[in-house]
Amino acid sequence: MSALPLLGVWLGGWALNIWLARFDTRATRALVAVIFGATIVILWEMAVRIYAIPTVILPAPSQIADSFVANRSILWTDFVQTILRGALTGWVIGALAAILTAIAIDRSPFLQRGLLPIGNFVAALPIVGIAPILVMWFGFDWQSKAAVVVVMVFFPILVNMVAGLKATDPMQRDLMASWAAPYGASLWKLRLPAAMPFLFNGLKITTTLALIGAIVAEFFGSPTRGMGFRISTAVGRLDLPLVWAEIVVAALAGTLFYGLVALIEKKVTFWHPSQRT
Repeated sequence: MSALPLLGVWLGGWALNIWLARFDTRATRALVAVIFGATIVILWEMAVRIYAIPTVILPAPSQIADSFVANRSILWTDFVQTILRGALTGWVIGALAAILTAIAIDRSPFLQRGLLPIGNFVAALPIVGIAPILVMWFGFDWQSKAAVVVVMVFFPILVNMVAGLKATDPMQRDLMASWAAPYGASLWKLRLPAAMPFLFNGLKITTTLALIGAIVAEFFGSPTRGMGFRISTAVGRLDLPLVWAEIVVAALAGTLFYGLVALIEKKVTFWHPSQRT
């Protein structure tokens, strides 16, 4: 019988979303997503209370919200340390390095045969293996976390950028050559525009990798701040609501980060078929 309220809430949310789905507008699509998320949170809260699930196993959303409010200054400090300093800095450096390397590879077949296999090798290295090494090299502050992020995001962006630079039509490249266009002009006016959809695919993929890399790297050495440090210490104190509050911050930051890159992609590649409605 205790499962009947849960089943009722689920069926009610499901029926409401089915009805809203009949009106295919932007507002109803957003409302369907909001109702689905709210239904999950309500079911989570009800399940914890009905079945008396211990906090150390699964805290209720209300407990997580209370911890979020009570520790908002700590969460902000951890956000700045991990996301803004470690993840974002490493992502920008890794992306710029990958783009410049891809242009060099596109320019030189020798580098294509030499650098791509090395990049593939580096991408296959486990983060739990390279993170302690980079922490020892760059110290315990955010610089070592940024270095881990650089290693993680470099190869996905590089592969996408190399593929994008080669995505131009051979006839287009021959036409540029017939006009005696130098490589710089061909790169700027032909190859880079064609590579933008590929580049943004790599950038969007690595937004989540950057956050994961920065957080995991903090488990191997960090000052007394940072999301990875806070999660590890909170688990040791069995403060699971704070752990989940950190997870919520990471999820919101990752969603915002991805959405920002997707918005920039829409503005830059407005001409691409994938952006047409």
